[in-house]
This record gives sequence, C-alpha cells and structure tokens, in this order.
Amino acid sequence: MKSSRAQRNQKRKTGASLSPVVHVRRIPDLTRLLLFVRAGGRCEFDGCPRYLMEHPVTLTAGNFAQVAHVVAFRRDGPRGRVRSRPKEIHAPQNLMLLCPQCHKLIDDKPKDYTRRALSEYKRRHEKWIKQATGLSPERKTALIVFTAPIGKQTVSISYDHMLEAVAPRYPISREGLEIDLTNLLEENSAVTAVAKQNIADRLSRYFEPRGEWQRTGHVSLFALGPMPLLIFLGSQLSNKVSTDLYQRHRDTESWTWKKSGRPVKYRFETVQTGSDESRVALLLCLSGSGPREMLPAQIDPAYFVYELTLDGTTPSPTFLSLREDLDNFRMAYQDALAGIAKVHGGLKELDLFPAVPAPVAVLCGRETLPKVHPALRVYDYDKTKGGFTFQLTVNS
Repeated sequence: MKSSRAQRNQKRKTGASLSPVVHVRRIPDLTRLLLFVRAGGRCEFDGCPRYLMEHPVTLTAGNFAQVAHVVAFRRDGPRGRVRSRPKEIHAPQNLMLLCPQCHKLIDDKPKDYTRRALSEYKRRHEKWIKQATGLSPERKTALIVFTAPIGKQTVSISYDHMLEAVAPRYPISREGLEIDLTNLLEENSAVTAVAKQNIADRLSRYFEPRGEWQRTGHVSLFALGPMPLLIFLGSQLSNKVSTDLYQRHRDTESWTWKKSGRPVKYRFETVQTGSDESRVALLLCLSGSGPREMLPAQIDPAYFVYELTLDGTTPSPTFLSLREDLDNFRMAYQDALAGIAKVHGGLKELDLFPAVPAPVAVLCGRETLPKVHPALRVYDYDKTKGGFTFQLTVNS
C-alpha cells in the first residue's frame, strides 16, 4: 500500500517536471542585479525617481523596490495580451524597477500605461542614470541663461536642450543665473538703458567671490536676444572664468555643437579707404551680406570701412555649426582689431555693424578689452527704420 502511494507521488513529480510549459516566477539574480544597476536603485516611473534603497521617512537602509513586468508574466495580466510577447519574459528589457505605489498604478490602469509608454519611461530613466554616473567632479559647470525679445518676438531656452548641449559637463544646479528681459518689448533708448543696467548688476553680483561660478571654475552661456544687448552681455562676462558659448541650430532646433563638418574660414579686408583716420567702421558680415549696402548716412567717404566676413562661403544664418567655427572667429576678430589698431593708433571709438549669430555677438563683447581696444559704438539693423541705427556703446 505504502509502495503504491509512493509510486503515484513519484509519477506526479515526474510528470510535472516533464511538462512542456513551465511557469517560473522567480527572476534570475543576475537579471535583478542588472535592473537595479541600470535604474540606479530608483523608481523608473516618469517623474518619480524615488530612491528605493532606504525608507522614505526613517531613511532606514533596505530594499523597498519592486520589480514590475512591462508585458505581464501571464497573458491575463496587465499588458499581457499583446501581439508579440517577449521570448524571455524576465529579460531586463521587459522589467522595470518601481516603488510600490507606481507598480500598483501601472497594473491597475494598463490602458493608460501601455507597453510603449512604460518602455519609453524605462529608456529615458536608464539613459539619465548612465549619463549621471559617467560624470566626474571636474566636469561641473554653472549655467547662465540670457533671453530678451527680438523685435516683438519673445524667446525661451529649454533646460533639457541645455543639459544635452553641455554634456559631458553637467550643471551644478538647475537654476543657474537667468537674466530674463522678455518683458521689455519696447525698443527705445530708455528701455536699452534699463536692460544694460539689469545685465551689469546681475553679472556683477554673480561674479562676486564665493559665487556658484567659483565652485565650478566654468560657465556655460546660452543667450538669445538683440545683437547690441548680446555684445554688451559679453563685455560684462568675467575673463577670469573659463566660459563655453552655445548656438541654437535652426535645422535641428538643438543647442548641441555638431561633431562633423568642414570648418569655415574668415577674411578681413578694407572696403573703403577714407580721409579721417579717427573715423573707422567695422562690418561683421557673417549671417548676411547686408551691412555694406545699409550703412547709415553718417558713415560717409571720410570713414575707413573694414569688413570681416566668411572666406569662400556665402554669409548665412546657419553657417555656425562647429565649436571650431566659433574658436576660429575669436582669432579672426582679435586679428581684425589688431590690424585696425596698427593703422589707426590711438583710435578712441569704432563703429560696429554686426550681422552675426548670438554667440559671435557675445564673443565680440567679451574679447574687447578696456585698456587695449577702442570703445564699440554698436548698431542694430531695423528694416522698419530703413537700416542700421545706433543702439549703445560698449567698452567706453
């Protein structure tokens, strides 16, 4: 009797082990390890990067994470009835690390939290963790963001675009220094004076000792606005702090410098030889070739007129794509100022007509040195006023 019962039990065990479909709920240890590492021990639900290796209230160390399936373990589970179930249901690609609340939410509402949505949450979170863990203390940067209306059009800059652009550096804080002048929509001398004072005050306080910039030793500047204010902004930046400038690329709407392409070259030349060596104008024809044809009446035949433009390339708003293009402009601009100083020794003022991208305008102000170069009388193009009009003086 006992022998017969033992044989039946053994038969049941053998039959179970030979079943062609075996549902094993346990996730392999290596897979769990990979998931925890890729998630950084944090909840992967969008907007909830809760740290799961300690209690949120008492901060007691422990594992408070749950492993959730994107496509359910069983077909009748949340998101289980999909056209193409994963060949390996416990593959890391089909698993998410979640806090208990987010796990319950996605399983209670599978129609709201689809396979595609959860996979995208997981992809973005793990990309963020990989980037964050690849950073080093030497890669810190402080953000300076400047925005002012161009004409009547307000502008803004996305933090995500800035984060992408500065990589492999990373911002020491999300806030940084924001100089927002988008409420100054009027265009007159009084508004320009207010804008200049605002820029000067904010940057003067920012570059005081023990400021955020001193903790990083590096600044990343993102700026959009009228040319004269950008040039003035550049003149107020500290030359003692390493600074990277960024360009918004129209074709991709990104602020990230492109990695490949042919660097542009610059050409400096005399376009008018005048009779009064104290009267000098410099045309920056990079974004367009208009300045020469649109100069105001006071730039008469007595003026010496010089031009810095692209060599072998038609001026265009999209020419600035490589960081090297900006570096090459810096050298060309310094050479142009040196060339003017050689011919016009002791020059007090230089009339500047810029048709340039935003970071080039900032660079023009930053590279003009008070004890070395003349004051810049900066003009701005306004088609409603028939061409270039004087706006402000820099380096006076």
